[in-house]
Amino acid sequence: MLIPSIDLQGGRIVQLIQGEKLAIASDDLDGWIDRFRGFEKVQLIDLDAAKGTGSNDALVRRICRELPCRVGGGIRTILRARQVLEFGATSTIIGSSLFRQSEVDVRFATSLAETLGPDRIIAAVDSRGGRVVVHGWRTQLDLTPVEAVTRLEPFAGEFLYTHVDLEGLMKGTDVAAIKAVKAATFRRLTAAGGITTREEVEELHALGVDAVVGMALYSGRLSPGMNPPPAPPV
Repeated sequence: MLIPSIDLQGGRIVQLIQGEKLAIASDDLDGWIDRFRGFEKVQLIDLDAAKGTGSNDALVRRICRELPCRVGGGIRTILRARQVLEFGATSTIIGSSLFRQSEVDVRFATSLAETLGPDRIIAAVDSRGGRVVVHGWRTQLDLTPVEAVTRLEPFAGEFLYTHVDLEGLMKGTDVAAIKAVKAATFRRLTAAGGITTREEVEELHALGVDAVVGMALYSGRLSPGMNPPPAPPV
C-alpha cells in the first residue's frame, strides 16, 4: 500500500532532504488534500512539534477532518498522544520518547500501551548508519533497528521504519534493511526513506510492507495513482 506523507513546517507542507534541507514548500493545502482523497491511510507529521520549535495543531485538526491520518511529531507524553487522537487521528506515531539511553523505555511504553491500546500506537524506529536515531535524527543510539523492533513489539500494533540514510534523496530505498526489520516482528510494518518508484512500492507490497512516499509524490516523480492489488499472505 502506498501511504502519502504530509509534513508540516511553519504552516506549510514541506519536503526536506535528510530532515534538514528544505527542498519543496507548498501553501496549496486544499490541493494536496484533494489529491490524497481515497487513500486508506495518510501519514501526517508536524515537524515543528518534532523539533520543539512550535506546532501546527490547527492544520493537523483540519487535515484529520478530511483524511484518515496517522499523526506524529513531538508526541512525548500520554496526554499529548490522547490530544492527537482527539484531533481525529486514526493512530499516533511515537518515536524518540520510546527510547532512553540506548534502551527502550519500557516503563513509558507500558503506560502508553495500557492507556491507549497497542492498536493506536505506531512505534517509529528511524535508522541512520545501521543504528537507531532520535531527537530529529540528531542523536544516534547504540541500538540496531532489529533490536529496537524486537523489544518494542509488545507495546505497539505497528512499526514505522525510516531509512534516514536515503530520506529525500530519491535514489531508492534499502529493501534489504527493510526485510531485516520485517523478519524481526509479527506486527504490521510501514517503511519510509527514499522510496521513489512504483516498482519499489509494489516490491514492498509483495512483502506485506506499506510504503510511505513523500518527495517522489511532491516532485511529480511518482503519481499518486491506484495502490497495487492485495498482497499475498506472508
